[in-house]
Amino acid sequence: MIRLGIMGGTFDPIHNGHLLAAEEVRIGFGLDSVLFIPSSHPPHKQGKKISDGFHRYTMAVLATVDHPQFSVSTVELDRPGLSYSVDTVSTLKDGLPEGSEILFITGADAIAQILSWKDAEKLLSLCDFVAVTRPGYSMSGIDRVKEHLGSLAARVHVFPITGFAISSSDIRERVKTGRPIRYLVPAAVEEYIHKMGLYTQSE
Repeated sequence: MIRLGIMGGTFDPIHNGHLLAAEEVRIGFGLDSVLFIPSSHPPHKQGKKISDGFHRYTMAVLATVDHPQFSVSTVELDRPGLSYSVDTVSTLKDGLPEGSEILFITGADAIAQILSWKDAEKLLSLCDFVAVTRPGYSMSGIDRVKEHLGSLAARVHVFPITGFAISSSDIRERVKTGRPIRYLVPAAVEEYIHKMGLYTQSE
């Protein structure tokens, strides 16, 4: 039996807020490991420019390589078409020993929208969700979702952590305008971004 945490996202780029949330949940929920899954074509970002999957995967590897319980998967990058969480979790579940558990780590804002996800009820039957929030976050959106979920509401766990106000979009804008990103991303990720010329005006 394995207790596996998974964290999906575009990771464009992965940053210290992602890593902090994963580590806090890993310890708080007694997870054996956390798997980071860069998405290929997320449905909610259709039409938006996303960096090549190779770059996003490489940055995720650079960010996690020194943590023995962190790893990165290409399960969504290798799959054609849109990246749906229900397909990813089903694939991962099939590859785990019987009785293993998957905990899907995501932000509270995403949980508030989960009813719009593909096969949301099936997804919640396959794994638990950990909704990471900042202390003082308004729970109204999550409470409304739980009212619609019935017995599946027990699958959603709210987990406040003291986090940083870091976002990938802000990091991209900082690079584009020549502002520093040190301490927002791991040093190896910062070096990679500059070396590859990611998020610049000419990108």
